[in-house]
Amino acid sequence: MSNRLQYEQSPYLLQHKDNPVDWWAWSDEAFEAARAHDKPIFLSIGYSTCHWCHVMEHESFEDEQVARLMNDAFINIKVDREERPDIDTIYMTVCQMLTRRGGWPLTIMMTPEKKPFFAATYIPKESRYGHMGMLDLVPRVKALWQQRRDHVEQNAENITRDLVEAVTKDTSGRQLDVDALHLAFAQLRRSFDPEHGGFGTAPKFPAPHNLLFLLRYWKRSGEEHALRMVEATLENMRLGGVYDHVGFGFHRYSTDAAWKLPHFEKMLYDQAMLALAYTEAYQATGKAAYEQTAREIFTYVLRDMTAPEGGFYSAEDADSEGREGKFYLWHLEELFDVLGGDLANLVTRVYNVEEEGNFEEEATRQRTGENILYRTRPLADFTENPGPGVATLRAQLEDARRILFDHREARIHPGKDDKVLTDWNGLMIAALARAARVFDDDTYAEAAQHAVDFIRTRMTLEDGRLLHRYRNGDAAIAGTLDDYAFLIWGLLELYETTFEADALETALVLNEQCLAHFWDYDQAAFFFAPDDGEALIVRPKEAYDGAVPSGNSVMMMNLLRLSRLTGQTDLEQRAYDLGNFFARTIMQRPSAFTAMLMALDFAEGPSFEVVIAGQPEADDTLAMLKALNTPYIPNKVVLLRPDGGEDEAPAIVELAPFTEAQHSRDGAATAYVCRHFQCEQPTTDVEAMLGLLGA
Repeated sequence: MSNRLQYEQSPYLLQHKDNPVDWWAWSDEAFEAARAHDKPIFLSIGYSTCHWCHVMEHESFEDEQVARLMNDAFINIKVDREERPDIDTIYMTVCQMLTRRGGWPLTIMMTPEKKPFFAATYIPKESRYGHMGMLDLVPRVKALWQQRRDHVEQNAENITRDLVEAVTKDTSGRQLDVDALHLAFAQLRRSFDPEHGGFGTAPKFPAPHNLLFLLRYWKRSGEEHALRMVEATLENMRLGGVYDHVGFGFHRYSTDAAWKLPHFEKMLYDQAMLALAYTEAYQATGKAAYEQTAREIFTYVLRDMTAPEGGFYSAEDADSEGREGKFYLWHLEELFDVLGGDLANLVTRVYNVEEEGNFEEEATRQRTGENILYRTRPLADFTENPGPGVATLRAQLEDARRILFDHREARIHPGKDDKVLTDWNGLMIAALARAARVFDDDTYAEAAQHAVDFIRTRMTLEDGRLLHRYRNGDAAIAGTLDDYAFLIWGLLELYETTFEADALETALVLNEQCLAHFWDYDQAAFFFAPDDGEALIVRPKEAYDGAVPSGNSVMMMNLLRLSRLTGQTDLEQRAYDLGNFFARTIMQRPSAFTAMLMALDFAEGPSFEVVIAGQPEADDTLAMLKALNTPYIPNKVVLLRPDGGEDEAPAIVELAPFTEAQHSRDGAATAYVCRHFQCEQPTTDVEAMLGLLGA
């Protein structure tokens, strides 16, 4: 019989609906049941594409013996971290405080008052290697709850007090300044892997916001090593098995330092942030390989991760047919059967295919006879004629890729988490809109606009407030800071691509909602949860840039851009106060806050405001706008001030009143360039405009 999770929308919760564990969703009813039955809470947090979440489910939550123990000792609650990041943020902080590490599955034991007294990640069924298993742990916790209740509750009180102090302490006390940029670069340089790119050792994560920061640092300082770090990382990732060479898109992370062996799930936010990194790298270097990679990421997203209504799905699983990575792996004989001798020989040489297999199971480090496709050398190494020979190789490999893709499509696919999340959609909207103008491709702008329209019509309440999750016609869960911050980012990128004033207007409305419901007027920063959201044991303010940038980091940049776009200087003051609130924390380890430091880089300048006045569809106007998209000038905002009749004020004037007097000169498209609060003479010459921008 199915448990209560059968009535939920979350794909992760639905994966557990047939467990013998008597799961509850997070709800008032669950906590009331805990108080009524005098039981503690067993809280399990994960997500649908998490490999070790699947392992713990199969090993323990599907096991009748473990389930009986859990049902006897606890009220058991399942939470999808992607649906309820507010809950996950709090209890992940607890886990990191208590164990010095974190990850999913996240296991928390707590009182019916939501106060935690135990934290762990994956717990095996049986005890081994010094780690207590579920069969031993659950009875012990039950005995402690019944026999030493005072001790357990006091421990929970102490942990909760420490948590509240940790997440509510005032971290201001100094001004965030340019020194933080130099310190962050120095820290990233020390942790950089010069052989394989990336930062640190295994497991190795993409951390694209680090790369976006380094590109800006290179632009600011001329430090060539910053650019080399970016290029080495992007190039090695694209060659490695962490990239899907058959179907495109990036896997979550690499289990080794060389980007060879991936953890196979694919997340929407990784595709978005990495596409931004490759797009900006193309702008900075002009190298076609970066454009190609960005376009391939979008090919994957638009083909496999886009709902018919326009929103973007969340993720694809690491597992299929009960095994991690099975969908993506190849036996040598299969390649020869599918491709034939000549193409198979080429693929095996270029992609390091071995007869005994090059793939090792993550848990056992044993070879399985299967191969992950990855490259270690440039194509020129495989031909005696580096010019035409490389072009021929590329064409042959593309033929092979198409054949392998069609063959792979017939396999059983990994599970798809088909819920639509506002925050992750905001990131993809930003990436698509940026690429649309850099690569001059309207397809990407149209996809971004469709996603915006989806959120407006399906995930926005009548009062303009955002909802966080949509699935199967059901939109629910109050929006978090990340939902507002990332969608505003996407709308700003979309405005600077299409120059439809509606995008900027919507961004301003959402910014007002964000300030009204998330801004802390006492400590000048944004809470993660809204003021009228569910009352949890603490209301944190996050600044650390983890798998994605923090909402506060993105909002600092949003406030700066909105201020420059509209002339609302009070927004710039809020950005200044926001950076200073986190200054002490940031200066302890600046490289952990690179997204916020990108906002600091913008604020410190030089930064530019550019208004192009002219007929929107005129050739000279389009030429000016296109010229702005070619060079790498990250710290600028651009407005289009359409010409109109004497009695016809364009919509942008209402949003940005300072543009009222900015008209085209003598019927020619005209650029008005201001640099760090100082405006230059308007010009109708493209080269003169670029000169004013330092390009």
